[in-house]
Amino acid sequence: MRFLRLVMVGLMLGGVAAAQGAKPMNAKQRAARDEGWRQTIRKTFYIPATLPRLEAKTWSSFSPMPGVIAERVTYQTADGMLVPAIVYRPDKWKGKLPGIVVVNGHGSDKFGWYAFYSGMLFARAGAMVVTYDPIGEGERNIDKKSQAGAHDKWVDPPAGLPRTDWGQRLAGLMQVDAMQAVSYLTQRREVDKKRIAVVGYSMGSFVSGILGAIDPRIHAVLLSGGGDYDGVEPGYFDGSKLPCQGPSFRSLRVLGDRGAILYDLNADRGPMFVMNGLADTVMDIPRYGPAWFAETRARAIALRGTDKNMFTTIFYPGMSHRTSWVNRDGMEWLDKQIHFANWTAKQIADAPTTHVSTWAKANDVYISKTYMREDREGGLDALGTGFPGIKRADLMVLPDAEWTANKDRLIYEAWAAKTMAAEAQAARLHLGTVGQ
Repeated sequence: MRFLRLVMVGLMLGGVAAAQGAKPMNAKQRAARDEGWRQTIRKTFYIPATLPRLEAKTWSSFSPMPGVIAERVTYQTADGMLVPAIVYRPDKWKGKLPGIVVVNGHGSDKFGWYAFYSGMLFARAGAMVVTYDPIGEGERNIDKKSQAGAHDKWVDPPAGLPRTDWGQRLAGLMQVDAMQAVSYLTQRREVDKKRIAVVGYSMGSFVSGILGAIDPRIHAVLLSGGGDYDGVEPGYFDGSKLPCQGPSFRSLRVLGDRGAILYDLNADRGPMFVMNGLADTVMDIPRYGPAWFAETRARAIALRGTDKNMFTTIFYPGMSHRTSWVNRDGMEWLDKQIHFANWTAKQIADAPTTHVSTWAKANDVYISKTYMREDREGGLDALGTGFPGIKRADLMVLPDAEWTANKDRLIYEAWAAKTMAAEAQAARLHLGTVGQ
């Protein structure tokens, strides 16, 4: 199977070389090719050529701990929907701040422990941080619940559309959610537009790796618990039952060697760091281990023609699924890329740590039993000390009356109704074209 994959990749790369007259591509040709791939991904995911107006609004703010301000914000995303977000920043700093977008894993949102811990940690270090609710979770859930999995339901597209169509549209919404978070940071006068990073975990790493491939405004991308984008044969994400992952990744087969191409596009944008536990069975890392990542990296370098900005990796023996960006390795890498405004490299190297499971129990912070394990999130030694557990009520953005008034711009069911209507119209147009 591996031999067949290498043969197919070789044929694909050989075809690219043949198309160029067997001569290496120059920088201009590569730039045009990469932009073509970006546009293909955006079109496949129904991402509009021009992003929606941001319409950002700050509703209120509070201080979760000394030195940190948290702002309750909404901004507009695709299809006229709204995203509730908590934006963390330091209360004092010098110069410009870097910006960071946190993209949560499946079932989590801005109420999740690592979202608000990361927000406070990065803000104390000297960054502006956007944490937000994915569609169907938190304030974008009809019951304002977390870990609801509202968008997980399989939806069959109408006759005439590909089976992956619903997943493509859902994945596109998730991309625009994150792209608009980047837009929000670029519009804040306190933020240096050239120092924006995105960190993604699990499902969020799936979203973030594709996001980094199509949004050149981002300087640095860190993936924790993921990055195993397969190439030309079906793999981990192809088999995912989640509409936002399986169908959407299958739809990207149009690219060819998807993994190498996504990593090539990320390198064209800027640096990337992939953090995984070698015992992470959630993301099948025992299968997609160091050798697989090295092979994929080599293919991406062959496409790019240089290893400049090509992703690097770190693997933790015996460790499973976790948000490793809060540990010292993650913080040091981020600081090298975006330069925190308040903490120096030495302060990061010398900073004390907090053992997450101990902290969660002491501060009444919810982490499921599955992830409180020492080989998962509970076993992390996160940088910093003295972080509180933020109450759920404090992380609500919209007052009840405003949430009710904006309900049809927030919840999954409202988006799904719009999307079903859009699919029905697309199916009618397709059938009408076929009938001509």
